[in-house]
Amino acid sequence: MRAEYLRNTLTALFDAKRTVCIEGPPGGGKTSIVRQVARELDVHYIERHLPTSLVEDFGIPNISGDTLAFMVPDWFPAKGSKYDDGRGGILCFDDRNQASNDLQKLLANICQAKTLHGVAMADGWQVISTGNRQADRAGANRVLSHLRNRETVLELDTHLDDWRKWALENNVVTEVVSFIGWRPQLLHKFDADADCNPTPRSWVEGVSDVLGIVPKDVEYECFAGAIGEGAASEFVGFMRIFRKLPNPDAVLLNPESADVPTDPATLHALAGAIAERISVSNIDRAVSYLERLSGEFGVLAMSRAIKRDPELQNTKGFTDWAINNQDLLF
Repeated sequence: MRAEYLRNTLTALFDAKRTVCIEGPPGGGKTSIVRQVARELDVHYIERHLPTSLVEDFGIPNISGDTLAFMVPDWFPAKGSKYDDGRGGILCFDDRNQASNDLQKLLANICQAKTLHGVAMADGWQVISTGNRQADRAGANRVLSHLRNRETVLELDTHLDDWRKWALENNVVTEVVSFIGWRPQLLHKFDADADCNPTPRSWVEGVSDVLGIVPKDVEYECFAGAIGEGAASEFVGFMRIFRKLPNPDAVLLNPESADVPTDPATLHALAGAIAERISVSNIDRAVSYLERLSGEFGVLAMSRAIKRDPELQNTKGFTDWAINNQDLLF
């Protein structure tokens, strides 16, 4: 299931409070999607990382007079706690599939009975887990059958359009967004036998976040250590093209006479660079140049610009451009 559909599905299932487990290869953004859904629903969000959790983290015996009872942790959204304020929330167990059998037995009771050691969970809370599959060789254990039977399992598939939309909303650098548009196969190419893989997470944290920070002469080594040698080689080659592009500002100043590249990689890079510079004040000049590009790249640049600045849709320049390119838009 692609990210956009998964997000909408989780939002719908929140009303039913159905327990969900999201599975997929490492680095796909499973937990990030759960956090985003909680923000959009404006509910509480609690996240517990299970590979580093012990059974004792879920409660310990306590003697009170002649009675033996469990003390549950303060993170558990119990009735009467600070989390029981009517807002509801999502309790996310991250990397659940790496949990021991004893922890999985605890989770099964939380999912089904909505209790922890006899302490009831507050109303309005949903349990969501995330995990890798055993085939991913990420330390996942076999999930106990009675736990699996108490949840809906949804598998996350990486989709270019969903990731590109997220990237533009979360300040991923233009160079990375443009490169992935040119080489979408490298967005999430996970190989369980490889030491490093290109994934949505490694592109953001290992490339976008360090581009321009590390010296240019060690970029390849840094990127290879995050996304693997093959993807790093291609991206460094793309960056050589990107850094030799015609000045996008000069292109927008002279849109009728500026050169139009023919190489697809260069066109992807230039479309991304222009998209970052389109504004209400220069959209007419931008449209003049985009009309000279092949339709695909003009649409690519304008769609990125609109996601960055929705006000562009209210301009005459955009309206004229949309009418001329309606066959590509619809």
